[in-house]
Amino acid sequence: MSDLTKLTVADARDALRTGDVTSVELTEACLTAIDGADALGAFVHKTPEIALEQAGAADARIKAGDAPDMCGIPMGIKDLFCTNGVASQAASRILEGFKPEYESTVTSQLFDAGAVMLGKLNMDEFAMGSSNETSCYGNAVNPWRRGNDDTLLTPGGSSGGSASAVAADLCLAATGTDTGGSIRQPAAFTGIVGIKPTYGRCSRWGVVAFASSLDQAGPMAKTVRDAAIVLRTMAGHDPKDSTSADLAVPDFEAMLTGDIRGKKIGIPAEYRMEGTPAEIEKLWADGANMLRDAGAEIVDISLPHAKYALPAYYVIAPAEASSNLARYDGVRYGHRAKLAQGDGITEMYEKTRAEGFGHEVQRRVMVGTYVLSAGFYDAYYNRARKVRTLIKKDFEDAFAAGIDAILTPATPSAAFGLGEMTEADPVQMYLNDVFTVTVNLAGLPGISVPAGIDKQGLPLGLQLIGRPWEEGDLLNTAYALENAAGFVEKPSKWW
Repeated sequence: MSDLTKLTVADARDALRTGDVTSVELTEACLTAIDGADALGAFVHKTPEIALEQAGAADARIKAGDAPDMCGIPMGIKDLFCTNGVASQAASRILEGFKPEYESTVTSQLFDAGAVMLGKLNMDEFAMGSSNETSCYGNAVNPWRRGNDDTLLTPGGSSGGSASAVAADLCLAATGTDTGGSIRQPAAFTGIVGIKPTYGRCSRWGVVAFASSLDQAGPMAKTVRDAAIVLRTMAGHDPKDSTSADLAVPDFEAMLTGDIRGKKIGIPAEYRMEGTPAEIEKLWADGANMLRDAGAEIVDISLPHAKYALPAYYVIAPAEASSNLARYDGVRYGHRAKLAQGDGITEMYEKTRAEGFGHEVQRRVMVGTYVLSAGFYDAYYNRARKVRTLIKKDFEDAFAAGIDAILTPATPSAAFGLGEMTEADPVQMYLNDVFTVTVNLAGLPGISVPAGIDKQGLPLGLQLIGRPWEEGDLLNTAYALENAAGFVEKPSKWW
């Protein structure tokens, strides 16, 4: 078989079962592709020895007839997931040299099912960013380009390395995490599928924390079917994570019928924002028509508090980040600054954190510490928590009124050039999350599906938001949208 790396997870699974290809062959093809794609900056810690060992074990398992769906499938793992004996830095200098002695629950489940780890993937430092420009490893680069323009584009963030690697066929799927859109926005920017499950569906144990009440792991893949296959393996109850839901994980793939007749799809008025490009508006309208043609009923709805989501998010997320990142102090693990004679423990903390954290992380830690401080706690943090409750209630009301899913744009634009949104105005960058943060604040599942191409030849995604714990139903609606949109474009290889 040629072009093994272009296979979907579903096709690779079938080819492995019939003996048309071995996991070792598939893994070697991916490793060769990775070695030739350093220009994309997607893989930051390559693990070829581990990959080939896991692939050999997977082949033996398949031969013995004891093979779950993910057995033998080569994947990339976002650098936020702790992997036993393999550098897990969260793309930060402060975790330099950190190799955990344990495995995150999500990666444990994947490896127990026979998945193959090709290496660790680039990301924004501590998952803070929307463009993968805050990484200590340097930028991840989008494999897509604007026509014949050589400008390097962002793959989105924070799961930029995951998105770039899947879109460029370096791996068949990847893990991502989503705190305010970090799976869905990069998926939209690179023409792939990314799903953020309901909060609590996937364990957060062993995933480096950014904002604990918002973070959720999920898969990034080439198709909706692939996302369903990978999510089933990643999900499940974990006693080590107190927020993990003790619910059975259905066979999401078996629920992909494409039949959405009679489903009610909500179109929220509040997502029609001034300044949204005409191409995004048209894509949204086209998406609604596709779902209508597939038999769904399109209903206008209101989510009145959605307009407060971004400010509420940028109070809550930094507050939780400042608490979570207090543990990085140069004492137990990771980077420690060199001290001058006479420096005490305070200077050690100050210098270590100043050297170890990048500007965006420093900015969010300072904002978070400020909103949690005695004089401002009620004015900012408590008020943001109340707004969050109202946002969640808006969604509950919509679902109670019979809405099955909500259709919105995934991003306010196509991928932008690296360096085009400068540090001078971080708020411009934060606006990238405008369509995605509501889903995290409400703890709901959301998926980005590639649905079209803009005039410069770049992919555009649509977002579907589902009812809590009903990822199967959401994936089926996304499957119907994917079939109707017929998106098959791939980036031209330039790297």
